[in-house]
Parts: sequence; C-alpha cells; structure tokens
Amino acid sequence: MSLFKFKRLGTALVAATLLSHANFSWAAWQPTKTVEFIVPAGTGGGADQMARLIQGIVTKNKLMKASLIVVNKGGGAGAEGFLEVKNSKADPHKIIITLSNMFTTPLATGVPFSWKDMTPVAMMALDQFVLWVNAEAPYKTPQDYFSAAKAAGGKLKMGGTGSKQEDQIITALIEKAIGSKFIYVPYKGGGEVAVQLVGKHIDSSVNNPIEAVAQWRGGKLRPLCVFDTKRMPYKDKIADKSWGDIPTCKEGGLDVDYLMLRGIFMPPGVSAEQTAFYVDLMQKVRATPEWKKFMEEGAFNQTFMTGSDYVRWVSNEEIRHRLLMQEAGFIAK
Repeated sequence: MSLFKFKRLGTALVAATLLSHANFSWAAWQPTKTVEFIVPAGTGGGADQMARLIQGIVTKNKLMKASLIVVNKGGGAGAEGFLEVKNSKADPHKIIITLSNMFTTPLATGVPFSWKDMTPVAMMALDQFVLWVNAEAPYKTPQDYFSAAKAAGGKLKMGGTGSKQEDQIITALIEKAIGSKFIYVPYKGGGEVAVQLVGKHIDSSVNNPIEAVAQWRGGKLRPLCVFDTKRMPYKDKIADKSWGDIPTCKEGGLDVDYLMLRGIFMPPGVSAEQTAFYVDLMQKVRATPEWKKFMEEGAFNQTFMTGSDYVRWVSNEEIRHRLLMQEAGFIAK
C-alpha cells in the first residue's frame, strides 16, 4: 500500500471514529426498556381513558421504540401511584398521569407526598366538570335543582369520585354558594358515577364530560351547567348535540368554577434530557388526529404547558387547593 493511500485510510478511520463519537454524544436519550404509565385512579375514569388513549397513539404511530404499558395504582385515593413514582428516583422508565388528587390526596390523608417529589413534564389539558342530573328528572336549570335541594332539606344525593377530592370540593363550593347541603356519595370512578345517576341511585353528579358522554348521547343524562368561566366550544358529532349549549354555572346563577389537571410527571432525579424526550413525545401525541378527536369528544380545555410555566401553574394550584380544602374542613388533622 502506498504511503498516500495509507494516509487517506488513516484519515478516513479518524474521521469515522470522530463521527461515531459525535453521533453518540449528540444522540437524544430514548427509553431502553418498557415504560410504565401509572394511573393513580381506577379503570374507566377520565385519567384512565386518557392514559390508554396516549398508549394507543404511541403504539399505533410508533412514536417510540420501547413499549408503553398502562398500570392502574389507585389505592389510597391515588397515593399508591404517587408514592410509586416518588420512590422510583432517577428511573426514566416510569411516567404518571396526574389529576388534581395530586394536591388533594396528601392534604386529605396526610400521606407523605408532594408534587415536588416528582418531575413535571407537561400539562396535556384541563378537564371540565359538568353538573349532571338524570334526564327524567324535572330540573331544566341549575336553579331548578338547587331550589329542590333546599326544599329537600339536605337529603338529595350528589355522587362523585372519591372522598375529599375534586368532586367533593366542588360539592362543598356549591353547598356554600346555595346555602344548602347534599348527601355526598363517593364512588371509585367517574364511569361508575354516571351509571349510578342513570339508575337514579343518586340525584346529581359533577362528572367530567368524557365520563358521562355515552349516557348524554343516549339521552339518559341532562347537563345543567359547566364549571368553567366560558362555554365549551365543541359539538358532539355522534349525537349531533352541542357542548356549547350548556351554560356556564355562573350564567345559571352559581358563581363557582373549577378545572382539573390532566398532566404528566416523572420520578424525581431524572435528567433534563430524559424529561425532554417525554415532552417531545407528548407534543407528538397532541399533533395526531386521534388526540384531537378525543379532545373534542371529551370537551376538554386544551391548555398545554411545559417548563417553568407548568411549574408555576402547579405551584399556584397547590396553594388554591389547600385554601379550598381548609375551608371545606377536608385537611387531615
């Protein structure tokens, strides 16, 4: 081999080696094994539905090489799932979908957990709450129902998911606003709540749209108002009904609003690069037709946040929930 050819070969080997090292250093982190997607709630509810939709989108569109499996850990009002993530320090192969029980559960139970024990990834959406009654009930407006609640002397039953969580907080806010009590009946999930209302075992609920949409489409449930500051800008294409026809509760004479977090977190101690992978993954999920369809059918508030904006929002919500729960007497002693 000539000296010239040897030098060329040597130069090529050096270049290839440098390129190899460059590619290694530039390569973005990716999961190297199955990722557990924890749901701190039971099956069938809003969080479970969203997690399984995300799993399906990721799998169908091959958005990551590793597989993603959904694991329900709803024991202790979600504490089981949150503690699992807290105790999985620096494990980038676990993510969790959070509800506002991320705030309410530690306050109500005293379980040693805070959102600061996890790494924020992204707010995927904010979930609405709607005041529902059975479609055969005579109530057409919120005030119709609240007048009946007062006349019943606190004997009407409000069904909701869990105790001292979002649904019961809203119930407490309603009670304060109208000056009358309800018998609050807790269930394991929003799907069960909707079934119980259809069966007339309770008189009302404050379920999320996605948890009662099937019964609404079937003409079994009637929405009276939405607990947001503006109407929902959607039309249900299947039932040819408009979510926008549902007035805000403030329009109906009830000055109460409440939105629930649907967000993604990781364990503590993960790297910025690992967090960035899941931020990017969730942005890809949000860009799919399946996600957009789900947002419309579930009438979600499509606010999306990451980074410092997300951290700031979560911090403020923690303060707000502490105040709400103190006022309702829900904080553990």
